[in-house]
Amino acid sequence: MIKIAFCDDDLSVLDEINGLLGRYCALRRQELAYTGFHSPLELLAGMEKGMRWDILFLDIIMPGENGISVAKEIRQYDSAVKIIFLTSSSEFAVESYAVSAYFYQLKPIGEEGRFFRLMDAAISECEKAQQCSLVLRCKSGITRIDLGKLEYCEVIGRTLAFHMENGAVLENIGSLDGLCKKLVQYDNFLRLHRSYLVNMEYIRHISYQAALLESGAEIPIPHGKCSEMKQKYLAYAFRREQFVVL
Repeated sequence: MIKIAFCDDDLSVLDEINGLLGRYCALRRQELAYTGFHSPLELLAGMEKGMRWDILFLDIIMPGENGISVAKEIRQYDSAVKIIFLTSSSEFAVESYAVSAYFYQLKPIGEEGRFFRLMDAAISECEKAQQCSLVLRCKSGITRIDLGKLEYCEVIGRTLAFHMENGAVLENIGSLDGLCKKLVQYDNFLRLHRSYLVNMEYIRHISYQAALLESGAEIPIPHGKCSEMKQKYLAYAFRREQFVVL
């Protein structure tokens, strides 16, 4: 089920969004779970307790802390939630890209049809993401990661360290064997080493000793396994119709 949150200090806006979502569910015959928050402190407190949403409507101009700052805090807990900013001013549009905003909606929300089209697009993206995502229980709470943005994973003892394309590292208790079983349906992951699982989309170069990734990380390749790993990578590249220079 798609989960939605909306936060605004204006109670009339909260009522408006609540009504729009109710009518959207009835018209689209869509089952959604949605929750309203009157202050960013309430929203952040919920996230600290582990609450997560797929879509978040967030006001920008609020007393105490503006929506851009709140979004930056939210990104520490959740990199996947689709943030839709609601505001009466366009001056923060550029800043919204710094927190990977999904959409920037000027108030008043106005036309019901336009809101419904926005919801259709956002839900479609969420459903696609859920098919290619992984839920982790980290120290900061429960986090959903986009597997397309996972560069590689390494196991250190009983801890899995997920290295994301933006440099973030998320930790979760588990085994690499167990992770490989969960991701067996995704052909872009290759276990180059007993301690490393790599997203082949991020491989820049493979030598006899290691694979160089886009971030500059070098993943070791066991002695005698280079030819096998190269063949697997080339097979993946050809399936993806990528250009390969030999």
